[in-house]
Amino acid sequence: MSVDVATAATALRAQWERLHDWVELMADPRLGREASVLDGWSIVELWAHLGRAMDALAVCTPQPAGTVPLTLGEYLGSYRNRAQDVAETTRRLATEHAADPVAYVTASARAGFAALDALGDGDPVVQARRGPVRLSTMTVSRLVELVVHGDDLYRSVRRARGADAVADPVEPGALALVADELLAIVRARGGWDLEVVDARRWVRLATGRTPYDVDELALALQARYTSDAVPDLGRMLPLL
Repeated sequence: MSVDVATAATALRAQWERLHDWVELMADPRLGREASVLDGWSIVELWAHLGRAMDALAVCTPQPAGTVPLTLGEYLGSYRNRAQDVAETTRRLATEHAADPVAYVTASARAGFAALDALGDGDPVVQARRGPVRLSTMTVSRLVELVVHGDDLYRSVRRARGADAVADPVEPGALALVADELLAIVRARGGWDLEVVDARRWVRLATGRTPYDVDELALALQARYTSDAVPDLGRMLPLL
């Protein structure tokens, strides 16, 4: 993690504001019940999941000095074992807030940002749902959620409504930050000196939205030095 709390929080707010403006524009009426690009999830369930993601920030509490935090890679890696639970909880929330899903997620975001402000200066270790993490790590993980699922929503609405002119709900600066942080996980595990060429392509590969392919990887990343090559990351991806 090379991002401080202030930088991560600024990116998170920018991404949320863009996503909120987008859903108000695109919802017709409010949100569709069409299938999303995530297998087994509707578009409205995908939107409701963002409320759960921001609720996770709202319930964070400070931990005692000396508590050892998880890294971003370790925290994101814990998602895989909870996939079924996450899906079931998301569907329940979508049903509970079916009357106004936008209002539910908006309230969750408001509570999440209030908690972020209340946790104060510095970078304390906080207790998150899946273990202790630095506040900066937790904030970046929420940004990953909003960016990745914002892109899921973008692709879902384009597919469901057959529209080429669908606005993009992903904020470019937030996308770049998420791409860099996901690549930092790869660099830490393998020691490669790589850099992002195409942020969206890399995020989709890193999160399993695009099937792994070495040619796609070569378009997403490049070695910092021309004498090096982009390694085969097939055994490492997806990261979550």
